[in-house]
Amino acid sequence: MIKEKRKLKKYTQEEMSKLLGISLRQYVRIDNEEDLPRRDVLRSLIIELDLTNEEIGEYIRKITKNIA
Repeated sequence: MIKEKRKLKKYTQEEMSKLLGISLRQYVRIDNEEDLPRRDVLRSLIIELDLTNEEIGEYIRKITKNIA
């Protein structure tokens, strides 16, 4: 879901990692739904990608299920 929203905004993974102040490797893990971002990074993702509450809830549920 994050990847799709990023592509709609026409951001590259590298651009997103710079906007969020994290490494490209860390962003790729977020993009591929392999890692739950820190709270401050999640907040920035919400702002940059205009994520709705429903989208964030869905993302967090999916990530926690994948990680567990």
